[in-house]
Amino acid sequence: MSERLPHEKGFHISWDQLHRDARALAWRLDGKGPDNGAWKAVVAITRGGMAPAMIVARELDIRVVDTISVKSYHSGGGAADQRREAEVLKAPSDDIMGDGEGILIVDDLVDSGKTLELVRDLYPKAHFATVYAKPQGEPQVDSFITGVSQDTWIFFPWDMALQYVQPYRGTD
Repeated sequence: MSERLPHEKGFHISWDQLHRDARALAWRLDGKGPDNGAWKAVVAITRGGMAPAMIVARELDIRVVDTISVKSYHSGGGAADQRREAEVLKAPSDDIMGDGEGILIVDDLVDSGKTLELVRDLYPKAHFATVYAKPQGEPQVDSFITGVSQDTWIFFPWDMALQYVQPYRGTD
């Protein structure tokens, strides 16, 4: 039996599944904010955190939504994506952020934890929530819904098109 490449151990997420999981994250966070259970704002880590953050904001009736853009991958020109030092490309509004108290920071996935570590250094009192979490990044996240193994590659709906997929075993 041949050994699989890391991205071949795939966890495919549909739009429906993402919506259900993001709603479950919202329910887990409901009433957990520091202001009598309320959150001041939701900040999405772009780009992957935008869809779950929108769903969480809707479910929890949070009207202040902002983004922080962090880049931590670089395409290898056809090769597998390669990690590099994370950098903030766009920060959220200073007037709502402060040290992060009462702010809910949402991302789709915590993988190595480097992105959340950078954002946590900027906003140490924020609450960090992801829909999915890998073991290496779990220490950086306060709330998540689904844990997956470190060697699992998550295929998000915005990265996929409908097409035929070979069965895991065999070709029948």
